[in-house]
Amino acid sequence: MQVDIISITGMTCGGCTASVNRVLKALPGVESVEVSLTPGQAKIRYDENAVPRAALEKAIRDAGFTVA
Repeated sequence: MQVDIISITGMTCGGCTASVNRVLKALPGVESVEVSLTPGQAKIRYDENAVPRAALEKAIRDAGFTVA
């Protein structure tokens, strides 16, 4: 398992963090997600063989946020 912290901009409320949490948890291979509004990041534990980091970042962007 891999643990990465991805910085995210554009989140302004609890609904934003819930959206990021939901899209990341929906990806196969993601074991856990902790999204924090301040400082604007997601800590993701995932199987790097099942889902590459680029797919995590794409899911965040597709949800309407920016990967910093």
